[in-house]
Amino acid sequence: MHPTNDDDARRPAAQGTGRAARIEDYALIGDEQTAALVGTDGSVDWLCLPRFDSAACFAKLLGEEENGHWRIAPKHATGRCARRAYRPGTLVLDTEWESDEGAIRVTDLMPQRDRAPDLVRVVEGLRGRVTVRSTLRIRFDYGSIVPWMRRSGGHRVATAGPDSVWLRSEPPVHTWGEDFGTHSEFTVGPGERVAFVLTWHPSHEPRPPQNNPFEALRASVDDWRAWSARCTYQGEHREAVLRSLITLKALTYKPTGGVVAAPTTSLPEELGGVRNWDYRYCWLRDSTLTLGALLAVGYQEEAEAWRDWLLRAVAGDPADLQIMYGLAGERRLPEMEVPWLSGFADSVPVRIGNDAVRQLQLDVYGEVMDSLDLARRSGLADRPDMWALQCALMDWLSDRWEQPDEGLWEVRGGRRHFVHSKVMVWVAADRAVRDLEAHPELGGDLDGWRAMRERVHRDVCERGFDPGRNTFTQYYGSRELDASLLLIPRVGFLPPDDPRVIGTVDAIRAELDHGGLLRRYTARETAVDGLPGGEGAFLVCSFWLADALHMTGRTREARALFERLVALANDVGLLSEEYDPDSGRHLGNFPQAFSHLGLVSTALALFGGGGAG
Repeated sequence: MHPTNDDDARRPAAQGTGRAARIEDYALIGDEQTAALVGTDGSVDWLCLPRFDSAACFAKLLGEEENGHWRIAPKHATGRCARRAYRPGTLVLDTEWESDEGAIRVTDLMPQRDRAPDLVRVVEGLRGRVTVRSTLRIRFDYGSIVPWMRRSGGHRVATAGPDSVWLRSEPPVHTWGEDFGTHSEFTVGPGERVAFVLTWHPSHEPRPPQNNPFEALRASVDDWRAWSARCTYQGEHREAVLRSLITLKALTYKPTGGVVAAPTTSLPEELGGVRNWDYRYCWLRDSTLTLGALLAVGYQEEAEAWRDWLLRAVAGDPADLQIMYGLAGERRLPEMEVPWLSGFADSVPVRIGNDAVRQLQLDVYGEVMDSLDLARRSGLADRPDMWALQCALMDWLSDRWEQPDEGLWEVRGGRRHFVHSKVMVWVAADRAVRDLEAHPELGGDLDGWRAMRERVHRDVCERGFDPGRNTFTQYYGSRELDASLLLIPRVGFLPPDDPRVIGTVDAIRAELDHGGLLRRYTARETAVDGLPGGEGAFLVCSFWLADALHMTGRTREARALFERLVALANDVGLLSEEYDPDSGRHLGNFPQAFSHLGLVSTALALFGGGGAG
């Protein structure tokens, strides 16, 4: 046997359009267990099956067409579509094409699965009669394995090792094999529809039941709109807030409630650079933002699922607390490089897994304590042993908070006494005290935690503050700055009108400015970072600046910054991790949960927006 396609008549393969040039050219579809990225050229260039963190079967995003993709477009189309948009309140994507022959619409979705994941693509004629071309190249294991293709009952079946994918169409259209791909051509007129369904299942199991793709489309639209209708936000920029919430819902692994930072790996923070990381995991740093955003806009069920994921993930020895976990709370996320992929815009290495999982970040103790305090204050029912877990975390932290760590940004230049980490230690102690004062029946070391809170506060103010410049610094003894210091008033460490807070906000705004947005930290401090090259403006940090400006009485400036940040979203409302003001390009993994959480949180701070319905 040979991994070619079957014995159909061979025809010349259509020329591809090459790799999409920009990260922002992509839109997201997903089924709350995995996700795909669809380009403006009609090509699905990234899809991991069956989970977010599984190996990709379409990896053109990080390589070439031969690493797997699926393009559907008018036969002679070589560039971008005419227009595209999500159907309001949904994750169902409509892409429209116009040509001399007429116009078509391609609707892409991943229905919420019963058992097996489906990628559904519906082609509909709008005007004239248009010849449409489909080119499918399945490549398992991140584009490295060409599967064996065969026919079965009118379907195409791709199999290699543990993976099997079935392709079918309704009504059936003719397909043929060429250049290790599966091709088809067909013509649609006004109102005519052809649906393709790509279904994955373990190769040792029988083919899963077939779903009606047109019914799946209708049900998906209805399901998403019913979910969106639960959003209580009624403030300004409601559409941007709702799109961010839909994106966060799409990044949630439904079986466990965990939220991945992004559905991608190795999209570069600098084009052509080495800052390429795997973000298909769940970070504890996002926990309070996630919980607060969901609770504030009416999604208590999702908030509770995230809280429960958090409790399961961190259960165990407090000394083993990690900064991130897998979708179900997995702890081992070994990092490796994938040498056969050329990288997005030639940015290598392409990495799978994330070695930062082994870092010590003291801030996560504060984020866990803050999240559980918020859950308790918001009326979420306590879980058995939740308070016992919190006490164990505090016992560990009270003995070890004075040691250095790697800090919020997972720097690879060695441990330091990062000020943000120490502030979050204070948060942990403060929330423990607050919970015990409100619920004395819980029992705990109230006097000890109060003393710890006071000691940490004094230590940060004495060792982490530069009185000559009137600003807190990145780490003890440093003159460098860090955007995470903008969170000092937000977490309650100091009041917003404290001169030290105002001085810190002003210093960060001036020294970390990048085209009116913010970098995470001072780029010249390479010894801390431990990596060559640079990066763009970090979008969540810019949202934090808007929050800090608002809290320090500069609401007009905060709103202007928020307006600019919202305008940076791509044509379908998605934000990446970073943005380069010089080139106008999105950078980093995409779409980024942290950025969308920042958007929702800042909108709530600036505009309120709570209400019924």
